Formats: sequence, C-alpha cells, structure tokens
Amino acid sequence: MPTNRKKPIVVVTRKLPDVIETRMMELFDTRLNLDDLPLTVEQLTEAVRTADVLVPTVTDRIDEALLAEAGPNLKLIASFGAGVDHIDLKAAKEKGITVTNTPGVLAEDTADMAMALILAVCRRITEGERVLRDGEWHGWSPNWMLGRRIHGKRLGIVGMGRIGTALARRARGFGLSVHYHNRHRVAADLEGELEATYWESLDQMLARMDIVSVNCPHTPATYHILSARRLKLIQKHAIVINTARGELIDEKTLADLLLAGDIGGAGLDVYEREPNINPKLLRAKTAVLLPHMASATLEGRVDMGERVIINIKTFADGHRPPDRVFEGML
Repeated sequence: MPTNRKKPIVVVTRKLPDVIETRMMELFDTRLNLDDLPLTVEQLTEAVRTADVLVPTVTDRIDEALLAEAGPNLKLIASFGAGVDHIDLKAAKEKGITVTNTPGVLAEDTADMAMALILAVCRRITEGERVLRDGEWHGWSPNWMLGRRIHGKRLGIVGMGRIGTALARRARGFGLSVHYHNRHRVAADLEGELEATYWESLDQMLARMDIVSVNCPHTPATYHILSARRLKLIQKHAIVINTARGELIDEKTLADLLLAGDIGGAGLDVYEREPNINPKLLRAKTAVLLPHMASATLEGRVDMGERVIINIKTFADGHRPPDRVFEGML
C-alpha cells in the first residue's frame, strides 16, 4: 500500500553512472551533480547543512571544519569508494553521523591494473608504444628495448587484503613467487593456496624483492609506509607499483631514486598531491604513470553505486547499514 514516509534528501557530490543516478532518483529525494565538477568548500558546506545523506567521493575533503557546519538532519555519509581517508571519522562520530563505504567491489579491477603496471614497467610497454607512434622504430634488433622477464621473480605485496590477495592470484598465474607483509598473517589455507611467504619484517622483505606492490589502505599508521629509508632498501633493479594511495610512498625520494637510476622502475596510478604530479616523476623514463584509473571500469562503478544505494536504503529503513565504517577499523 502507498506510504507517506518522507524520502531522505540525498546530495551526491559527483556524477555517477546513469543507472545508479536513475535508481537514486526513484528511491530518494536526490540532488545530483550533473556538471561533474568537484564541489567547492562553499557548496559542500551547503550540502552538509541541507542533506539527510551525503554521498561524497575521494575528491571531497570531509574534515572536522566541514562537519562542524553539518545540519541536524545529516545522519549518514555514504561514501562512493572503498577508501575513507578523506573523511574525519572521529569528527563524524562525535556529530552522531554514520559513515559507510563500498568495500570489496573493486578488488578485481584494481588487481588487474596492478598486474598491468607490473607488465608495463618490466616489459617497457608504454615506452615501446611511444617510440612506434613517434616514428622512431626502424625495425627489429636483438638488443633493442630489452625489458625484464617476470616469470620466476619475487613479488612483495605490502598489504594482503582483498586487493593484495587478488593480485597474488594473478601473480601466481604469471609464474611470480609471492611474498607479503601484512598487519596480521593471513589464514594458513589462503597462504597455502597462494604459496605465499609471510614476512613479519617489512624491511627484510623489501630488501629481497624484485617487484614491490603497495596494496594497503591509507591510515595514519601507513602514511609513507615506503619511507625514504625503506625505499633505499629496495634492490637497484627492482620496481615499485602503487595502485592504492599516493600518501603511502615518499614520492620525492622515489622520484629522486628513479632519476638517479637507483631503482629499476615504478608503475604509479596514485600520487601524494593529486591531481598535481611531481615534475621529477614526469621526467623519469622508467616510470609508467596513470591518472588514478585502477578502479575505472563501468562494472566497478555500477557495483559501487549499488553498494551506496543499499547502505542508504538500509539506514533509511532504520537498520544498520552493511558497510558501516568505524574509526580505527581500517
């Protein structure tokens, strides 16, 4: 039978896939961002003052100052994305605002991109394509464009969560030896399936790997987990892959090592000060640089949107949303 229950006011900060926006319009009193331009601080402030539910993305800084402006009706921040480092979880809790994310839906896509970056750096794929497009290819030569074989090499995964595990499965298919460092050792059956070697000491693992992939979330504890000191432990021929968050790596030191030839290469999809890129990275010929696109598949974005809708609908119906995030749980 018809219901007179008031639909929650949902403010969406960026343009989402059409199918998701259409469903949101059906279910909620939804305010869309049709221009897809990042909201200004003033626009975000107006959003938190008027919304019952805010749907931000990683490009929106939801800090303590912004949350201090939140109206009494804002009770849910349903973030479109797995990471929540752009949200001050402590301030949200103090304001009585529930925070949710969209975990698990992007693991396969991000692992695909990490594997693609490993191949691109080791086999000089993007460099070779540039040479061909620039008309500088003059035919096959035995010693030209030599890269590195990945079969039989050691891959060190920093963070064996969903994405790290998905990468490990792909790596096994390419004949890589899987090693990992994690806050907690994974279950024995998973470790056995992946034939993975656990390193309690990150320093010791880094010094022995041919490829290092960073796959942990960005938290205060993981900021610059690959610090200047740790980057210098990595072997001169080894490469670094990052599809997680730019803040996990000391970008300046990495750029310096690349330009000096003191590290073999890097495949980066994320950066410390996005969308600004360190000019030294742009000059590094052994770096493959992508514009934060590891999770950019249509299927992934739709899956993310569906998780957002489930979290909002569950919360609006008076139940605990399935993807609730608490301070300190990541």
